[in-house]
Amino acid sequence: MSSQANSIAKQHEPSNSATMFDMFRQHYELIFAALSGIFILCGWLLEGGAVSITCYVLAFLIGGYAKAKEGILDTIEERELNVEMLMIFAAIGSAIIGYWAEGAILIFIFALSGALESYTMNKSQKEISALLALQPEEALLISNGYEKRVSIEQLQIDDIILIKPGERIPADGVISKGETNVDESAITGEPIPNEKSIGHEVFAGTVNMRGAIEVKITKPTDQTLFQKIIRLVQNAQSEKSPSQLFIERFEGTYVKSVLIVVGLMLFVPHFVLDWSWTETFYRAMILLVVASPCALVASITPATLSAISNGARHGILFKGGVHLERLSSLRAVAFDKTGTLTQGKPEVTDVKVREGAKVEEVLHIVASIENQSTHPLAEAIVKYSKHTYGLTLTKPEKLENITGFGVIGIVNGVQYKIGKADFVENDANDFAALASNLAKEGKTIVYVGDDQGVLGLIALKDILRTESVAAIRALNRLGIKTVLITGDNVQTAQAVARESGISEYYASCLPEMKVDVMKELKKKYDVVGMVGDGINDAPALATASVGIAMGEGTDVALETADVVLMKNDLSRLAQAIRLSKRMNVIVKQNIVFSLLVIALLICSNFLQFLALPFGVIGHEGSTILVILNGLRLLKANE
Repeated sequence: MSSQANSIAKQHEPSNSATMFDMFRQHYELIFAALSGIFILCGWLLEGGAVSITCYVLAFLIGGYAKAKEGILDTIEERELNVEMLMIFAAIGSAIIGYWAEGAILIFIFALSGALESYTMNKSQKEISALLALQPEEALLISNGYEKRVSIEQLQIDDIILIKPGERIPADGVISKGETNVDESAITGEPIPNEKSIGHEVFAGTVNMRGAIEVKITKPTDQTLFQKIIRLVQNAQSEKSPSQLFIERFEGTYVKSVLIVVGLMLFVPHFVLDWSWTETFYRAMILLVVASPCALVASITPATLSAISNGARHGILFKGGVHLERLSSLRAVAFDKTGTLTQGKPEVTDVKVREGAKVEEVLHIVASIENQSTHPLAEAIVKYSKHTYGLTLTKPEKLENITGFGVIGIVNGVQYKIGKADFVENDANDFAALASNLAKEGKTIVYVGDDQGVLGLIALKDILRTESVAAIRALNRLGIKTVLITGDNVQTAQAVARESGISEYYASCLPEMKVDVMKELKKKYDVVGMVGDGINDAPALATASVGIAMGEGTDVALETADVVLMKNDLSRLAQAIRLSKRMNVIVKQNIVFSLLVIALLICSNFLQFLALPFGVIGHEGSTILVILNGLRLLKANE
């Protein structure tokens, strides 16, 4: 037994080592940046000796490794200099004129911002893995009367596959045999399973809830609706925002301009202004240092991190500064319905009974029969009966499930029917006007009948979250348009929009339709946010200018989104937008200030007014000031 345990332990050792290596590989930039900061601190504490310089050199090498490697490789590949190369030159220049700490701090700030950017980018790969985990790898193929387990890649159009209760459907197709309920929340986001029988379409990634079914495949496995969701997420994430493209263009121009000016400073003043070679080189190195974008980087990173920390304290998770910045530009926000604006599960809202009947008696009968079912509507009725009326349920004498219509049960010798109107009795029309009004409110109607006709009806609804209306009003006050995009029917969408204060809605939307709607909204409003919580929302979240997920949503939605409301509190969305606006104001202040300081230092250096110590003080002082200004966001309430 001991040898077996040792063998198992040895088998796991490579796996653990591989895991540690993978963790290091994913986060090495952040680790190196932290080590660089530690060496800078050591160099500062030991200022004045060889050990101090050694610490700074280590800070240079370790902190600058990732960015230097990236800059050199990109320069070779694209044959164009970039900001990474400029930072390398500036650090070397500061070292040449004896300011090791200056160069090391320059490298540290740049390395830290790069590490945080890389960390955010790595996070975007996880949602694809989460999606793929929901796609079955094998299917039970029926061929010549025999069942055979095969890889989904082997499936062909018109093949017949068997899906047992509880299994995920591996491919899109049409039911050729059997009846069941299918949980399609992965596709539509709606919590109530749909009844399926022969001829009904089913989708890969959804769950067969009840009966065994045979499905005739209608699409190749790489063209299923679920695969389309995966591709939509991938495509949306690969698109660069306009701000990213602008920064890339600005980067090349800035680097070339600085290096050209520094190159001219190395020679022109000596011949034109009769400077000595020592003075010329000295001024060129100062220019390289003061023109480095250290203050510009510090203008954005500390303010962004402070705002992100502020948001985290209030239950708002930002996955990157770019998403936080973009929030302030939102002109419209689209909401999913189920689990976002609503609770995500049905609740009983109305119980109506015929004259002479009692509500408690009807609920006792219905709950006793429905207590045998796992259907969400049945569970909601049972819960309501127990918690609201404190009823003690009895076991029905007989129970029969009629697929597609409802159930028949016998309680105390009386037979009752529970389900759709035409299943209960033809005289359900007695309740037609009432049922019509309830349906207009987005409610699902369950009829109850006995041997005398319709006994009553029970209305259920996925009700709004308590904070939804206030959250919509807060957004409207900020001048932001609110839109509802749901997979539910038009009647329900209209009712939810009316109750929540949303004026624009789109109903019966599958995931790919949500993406189309989102693209139309972006054309109409330019910058559009999307709030959702389900797998079906992932493509729209990825397509939106800013994707916002509810904290209790699916893993895929959480990983795809740019912002997460950790406590499922929609009221935090308006707060996040106000925080974004405040951060952008501070960032603009910092950028203008840092550029003015750099311009002043460059002019002073050229006119020979600037001595090296004052150049360092001006450069580092401006950096410290913009950092302190950014840190004000830590104490901001909103």
